[in-house]
Amino acid sequence: MILNKQQKLEKRLNRKARIRRKVSGTSEHPRLTVYKSAQHTYVQVIDDTKGATLVAASTIEKDLREELGKMKKVAAAAKIGELVAERCQAKNIKAVVFDRNGYAYHGRIAKLAEAARQKGLSF
Repeated sequence: MILNKQQKLEKRLNRKARIRRKVSGTSEHPRLTVYKSAQHTYVQVIDDTKGATLVAASTIEKDLREELGKMKKVAAAAKIGELVAERCQAKNIKAVVFDRNGYAYHGRIAKLAEAARQKGLSF
């Protein structure tokens, strides 16, 4: 069965809804959510009880563009994972709940998570 873009998006959003029914961020364990576009990777650490974003990082940040410019997308995602872990530690966040946002735990998503774990973030 060949899926068009709209069908692929609908399937991902269904997976996302299934995940979000189970995963929720609290003050002690905020939710680390990942979004990936064709070119960029975005990460947010969210406290769902307050509805507030605590930490954010992405590949489009001005101070990172030059450094990430020639990197492959997977390597850039790993760098973003390290950056979000450092920013979480600066805000005294040690543990998070991982929300892969309906994406397969593979490629950019897996590298980002591994990099964040190596920098001391637990989930």
